[in-house]
Formats: sequence, structure tokens, C-alpha cells
Amino acid sequence: MTHPPTKIRVAVVYGGRSTEHEVSLQSAASVVANLDPASYDVLPISVDHEGRFHRHDVAELRARRPKALPVGGNSEPLTIAPRPAGPLFASPSALALDVDVVFPVMHGPLCEDGSIQGLFELAGIPYVGSRVLGSAVCMDKDVAKRLVRAEGIAVAPYLSFTLGQWNREQKRLIARIEAELGYPVFVKPATLGSSIGVTRAKDRAELLQSVAHAQVYDEKVLVERAVDAREIEVAVLAAQDPSAPPEVSVPGEIVAAEAFYSFERKYLDATGADLHVPAKLDAATAARAQQLARRAFLALECEGMARIDFLLDRTSGELYFGEANTIPGFTSISMYPKLWEASGLPYNALLDRLIRDALARALRRSALRRER
Repeated sequence: MTHPPTKIRVAVVYGGRSTEHEVSLQSAASVVANLDPASYDVLPISVDHEGRFHRHDVAELRARRPKALPVGGNSEPLTIAPRPAGPLFASPSALALDVDVVFPVMHGPLCEDGSIQGLFELAGIPYVGSRVLGSAVCMDKDVAKRLVRAEGIAVAPYLSFTLGQWNREQKRLIARIEAELGYPVFVKPATLGSSIGVTRAKDRAELLQSVAHAQVYDEKVLVERAVDAREIEVAVLAAQDPSAPPEVSVPGEIVAAEAFYSFERKYLDATGADLHVPAKLDAATAARAQQLARRAFLALECEGMARIDFLLDRTSGELYFGEANTIPGFTSISMYPKLWEASGLPYNALLDRLIRDALARALRRSALRRER
């Protein structure tokens, strides 16, 4: 008599203490809805704005199929018990919630920057996506640009500075911005995504306002030359053979309705942008974007998955590295799954690949020596 294979127990963790909290709720809804119940026992776990963890009923969520998953509410509160090779989550009644792998669907600081990945490392539990180092360096746009530039990949001209530097050297920094970058410029918090805190400045008065706005979200700010460019994105996925290079999707393009693709236009305005998948590029440019995406993925110590974003200069044809997203959006209309769908890998199969990759990486790392 043959027995059915044991289902993989997956904790889908979402929400978090980040300004990108709401984006995560939509991504997680798609992931939960598309994980095959025949293969996976899914445990939805939300993290509220105060950092508290909550367990939700997957059957109830699947029956309602909400566009965004709930946080808190009537859920069961959880405690975190990072015991190596033991259960990661427990209820107040001390009931251990043992899982095989964690699928973090979280964006922004404390979620995508290596913080929660460090928790999973301490617990000795496999998880989808990049580990602590890759997550941290990709979250910081300045550090990411420095690393890819050292790899020989072009970046658009920019300056970065901390709050302390701005307070001490404001006149010198403004002079450098105006001499080296000119106007207009984009002003960005260094460690946020989804266009949160990003503004466009066309003169000194707007620059001052934009820096003050960005510093509400981060103590480190980037000021980047506004290049007349197309926004090209490539999805990268770890190969099933660990000795093989990462796989890359067809490139896609975001065509914004206005010059700046804001948070509202990304997530709240259905007419805010068109997604061209695949992008309308000549074969040589498409191949170059794919090659640069693969090189950036490796240079930034990414694992599992990442979406690599570029600016394609309309005049020179130069491809500038923009940023790397180690936990890209995962709604059914998000660019990352759409790019893989267009490349022949459906959404459900993509989730399977990511989970298998997490388990395989954890198995390989378990063979490393931890003692002398």
C-alpha cells in the first residue's frame, strides 16, 4: 500500500512594521490563494504595525478570497521562539506551530532588509528569498549602486548623504548636486521602495522641500539625476541546479501615465501605468538587460529571487541599474510573476520553484561545519 506524500508546511508571513505594509497584504493574498492545497499546508501569519504576530485561518481566507489579507482582528496571537531546529511560532497556550519553510511576503525596512531573515536564520528554518546579506545590501539603494558599479554596471549619476551630513554640510552638498547633477533630480529615501517618500525637484526650493520629505522616512537620502529614460525590469530566479547561473525572464517595461510613477499610481490608480510584457525592445537591448540583471543579482549576493530594475536612456541607449527588489510584489498583476508567466513559468509553478529552492539551500547549508 502506498501512502500519499506529506504536504509541505508553509508559513506565509506578511504585513510588518513598514510604510509598505499595505502592499504586502495584497501580495500575500495572491500567494495564499495560489499555493496548491494538495501540496501545501498553509499557515498565514500577519505582523501588525506594532510588530505583533498573528495566526489566521487559511480555510476562511480561501473561502473569502480577499484582495488583501487581514492583520490582527480575530486572529490568534503568536509568540516567536527562535529555537534552532525547533518550532519558530507558538501560541500563548504553548502549542508549537511547526513549519517546514517560511515564505516572507513583506516589503520595506524590518521586512525586506535582512531583519526578519535574521530571525529565520536564528531559528534554523528555511525561507524563500535572499539571506541577510543580500537582503540588506539591496534594501540600501546607495550600497547596491556602489556594488553593481564595482561590477562594471552603469548607474545614473547620484549623490547620497546622511541626515548628519546634510545638517553639517548643506551648502556644500547643494553646490555639488547643482554642479554634478543639475535639475531636475529625484530625491529618495535610501531604504524604501514602492516610490514612498520619492519626489521630483526642478529647482533649489523644491530640492530643500524634497530632502526634508525624504528625511521623514530615512536618515539617508539619495539625490539622482532625472534621466529621460524608459523603465525596464527583469525577473531573476535561482536555477534549479545550484552550479548553474540564475535564470532571467524576458524584460518588461513600465510606461507611466505621468513622468513620475508614484505610490498612488502603482497601487491605487488602475490607469497609472501600462505594463508591457515583454518590453518592446530590440533583441540586442533585451539580451543586454538580461545579462546585466544576472550580473547584478550575483554581485548583490541575491538568492532565490529578485526583480532588477533599469533605466534605459532614450538618447544614449545606456542601461543604468536602478535597484534590486529581493521580495518583489506578488499580486497576480505584479511585474515579477507577469514576467515569469510571459517566460513560460506560470504563477503556481513559480511558487513551487521558490519553495523548493529554499528547502534545497537549507539542506546544503545544514552540511556546513558549525564547530572547529
